[in-house]
Amino acid sequence: MRHVVYSQPFTVGALTSLFQNTDWIRQQFRDPEGKKRLRNLFPDKNMILLFYEPSTRTRISFQMAGIHLGMSTYATENAKEFSSAIKGETIEDTMHVVCGYEPSVVVLRHYQEGAAERAAKIAEQYNVSIVNAGDGGGQHPTQALLDVYTIHTELGGVNGKIVLMGGDLKNGRTARSLAYLLSKFERVKIRFFSPPELTMKDDILEHLDEHGVDYSDSTNHRGLPDLLQEADVVYWTRFQKEREGNGADELARQFAEKYSIGREELGFMKEKSILMHPLPRVKEISPEIDEDPRSAYFRQAHYGMHVRMALLQELCKDK
Repeated sequence: MRHVVYSQPFTVGALTSLFQNTDWIRQQFRDPEGKKRLRNLFPDKNMILLFYEPSTRTRISFQMAGIHLGMSTYATENAKEFSSAIKGETIEDTMHVVCGYEPSVVVLRHYQEGAAERAAKIAEQYNVSIVNAGDGGGQHPTQALLDVYTIHTELGGVNGKIVLMGGDLKNGRTARSLAYLLSKFERVKIRFFSPPELTMKDDILEHLDEHGVDYSDSTNHRGLPDLLQEADVVYWTRFQKEREGNGADELARQFAEKYSIGREELGFMKEKSILMHPLPRVKEISPEIDEDPRSAYFRQAHYGMHVRMALLQELCKDK
């Protein structure tokens, strides 16, 4: 594994191996000696986190993942405003400079779709790995990895699960990346539920068609209670107001009224199902249900650091 730019290249075998290593890492955290062993793995490696868009979970979990593996980590946030990008520097030029400082890994979040792929082409010249931490409305593959790991861990596997994806599916790069990974498993069914203006894009639907995935767009012909009763996994997303133009305020108001999960909606869900969210949430999931065991979104966020540790191990083991 050289780079992590898209979700598509991951096979079920690669995911299984990654998840087994994640389980081992979590076991080490239960023992002080185990945590010390982890910190001795990569003391000679370093990681740069280059974030052009705001982030809490992704940036901090990657930074802590590196620290727990003994790596040196260097982070810049809001690089769109506080780097030479504001002067017009291209991502290609930035990568030539940054890779010349000899990092092992660069974790990149960028506002332009495709930026991570462009960065990886430059990083190839320097034997540096690029990890896509979100590129505009494109993908967020490491979020998808931790999402699938959450399903795998909480429900004992992914095969045969019914996954309801709801909310802003047009702009949700996390839902897009997750759909790509779910398509690799057997008998998975995906149900989409969103406002008509925020439906899943055609490229994802075409990918699901190509791979024979059972899916349906329930925007106009099935109610939410019916979908919640059926689902093993409810994956909810916020309205991404920052990616919409005129009319965003009114759409946000309608979204908050009709596309939120509270105690009433949770009551329709199966006893052994889980409610997930990539976070941050705004008003689409009520805090009143945080303590319900089916509400998995904080556990999901915590799994992220361990999954990213396993991913960094894979990227750095041969450097």
